[in-house]
Amino acid sequence: MMQYNKKNLNFMKQISKYFFSTIILLFFNLSFSQVDNSSDAFQNKIKIDGVSAVVGEYVILESDVDKTLIDLQSQGVSTQSITRCSLLGKLMEDKLYAHHAEQDSLEVDNNQIYAYVDRTIEYFVDQLGSLDKVIEFYKKKDEQSFRTELFEINKVNQLSEKMQSKIVEAIEITPEEVRQFFNSIPKYERPVFGAELELAQIVINPEVSSEDEQKVIDRLETIKNDIVVNGSSFATKAILYSQDPGSRSTGGKYTLNRNRPQMVKEFRDAAYRLREGEVSDPFKTPNGWHIIKVDKIRGQEVDVRHILLIPEVTIDALAEAKRTIDLIRKRIIDKELTFEEAAKSLSDEEETKNNGGVLINPTTGDTKFELTKMDPVLYSQAQKLKDNEISNSLLEEDRRGIKKYKIIKVSNRFDEHIAEYSQDYIKIKELALKEKQLKKIQSWMVEKIDETYININKDNKDCNFTNKWVTK
Repeated sequence: MMQYNKKNLNFMKQISKYFFSTIILLFFNLSFSQVDNSSDAFQNKIKIDGVSAVVGEYVILESDVDKTLIDLQSQGVSTQSITRCSLLGKLMEDKLYAHHAEQDSLEVDNNQIYAYVDRTIEYFVDQLGSLDKVIEFYKKKDEQSFRTELFEINKVNQLSEKMQSKIVEAIEITPEEVRQFFNSIPKYERPVFGAELELAQIVINPEVSSEDEQKVIDRLETIKNDIVVNGSSFATKAILYSQDPGSRSTGGKYTLNRNRPQMVKEFRDAAYRLREGEVSDPFKTPNGWHIIKVDKIRGQEVDVRHILLIPEVTIDALAEAKRTIDLIRKRIIDKELTFEEAAKSLSDEEETKNNGGVLINPTTGDTKFELTKMDPVLYSQAQKLKDNEISNSLLEEDRRGIKKYKIIKVSNRFDEHIAEYSQDYIKIKELALKEKQLKKIQSWMVEKIDETYININKDNKDCNFTNKWVTK
């Protein structure tokens, strides 16, 4: 039997009989016997089995808690200290975010979710051998019911993430707030930051011959003609031929947002010039040669598909790139020019050359790389270098198969240390901002719990939740 939160009775009265009956019939096994309109009668007349809680229009079943526990265990997470109450509390938080995301008309990208479901099922099939085995393993009736469940799970997750982002999106922090935050931490409680490096690099890309570039252009022209003239599927062509590992499995699909640039300028410019359904001519970016098709324009967002082809690099071109980088290294060692000067005038890497080859940590946005969190390849290249020592030439190949030569050096080294305000300002600022965001989320949570219909099974009402879900 369920225990109703009386502060939400006004909300209940706003729910139509049809809507509430639909929810109940869909999710619960109920017995109705002359239910009147009073809340006491409603509690006494209805028995609900298998329901842990209701948050807004979302229902959390006991099996949802079980599945969450199993999922954590399958990921290798130790669950010895995780209680059913804590799992239920987390599920209720997610549903509260999702409920208010829908109330605030926040939109999710259904196509993105469908693509994620496709990739998830592909992964499961790869692990278990066949789709039938996947359906059997997860005890689902058929493929469609499995896809529907995965879609709903990921939709709730995406709504939850969007709501949390909206709550904190306008929060900023001033230098004075950072200072106050740091000074409020007792010295014996200040964080310890691990050993870090600052790195710089110079990159030389092998030159591609005009003949090899033309081969790629001609191939893309042929693919485009087959799509435009013969009606072939762009998505199928992308799966078969594209050399972009990030989008090949989804038929080359990306969603661009005019307010949040995430692709190189050449790619964005080509996409924004097209109308829906139009396919571009081949064009070049630092990643290779592309053709693009615009699937859908939705205000500031544009759904596109692309095919990337990368010209072949010959052995001779690679050898010449190595000779070039070795010569640059020798000139630096001979003090003909500094590493910074060489990077600015000779490096082929646009992202780093203008700041003297200094690498930016993509995770933190600053120039420091913590040794324990570095990319393994970069760590293996830098770990044995002394301060200001220049590495030998290094051949590097990315996920797309693009090869390049580079040299790197350690510009600065910071040993493990207790946080210092001036030296670690960026990290301290991040911690201060996160604390401010957390306080905002906690405040939002208190407010929304108070105004949202929340109903918890009597077996769970004594849980020691982090949030005050139950009024006693």
